[in-house]
Amino acid sequence: MIIPKNLEELAGYVEKGNSVFFFTADWCGDCRFIKPQMPEIENDFAAWRFIEVDRDKYIDVAAEWNIFGIPSFVVIKDGKELGRLVNKDRKTKQEIEDFLNRVTNG
Repeated sequence: MIIPKNLEELAGYVEKGNSVFFFTADWCGDCRFIKPQMPEIENDFAAWRFIEVDRDKYIDVAAEWNIFGIPSFVVIKDGKELGRLVNKDRKTKQEIEDFLNRVTNG
């Protein structure tokens, strides 16, 4: 999981390559629930970069991207959004992997 140091670094992951943006926050219980399973998910989708986006640190980005619930996932390939799993519900590893399989074709 990549944790961007600043907005410029975060923006760089949007423009080039295959990226899955994981919007999260330290205080989010549902985020803490799924976080231990993220390495397995990353392993299953090794062709994709996983970027952890702290919703509080990047509140303007979250607002611009209409991220109003966390944990949420946005998949972007070379600057183009392929799909999003954005809501405030707790997500299981299976739900996240099903979503990623649909938008990335595995």
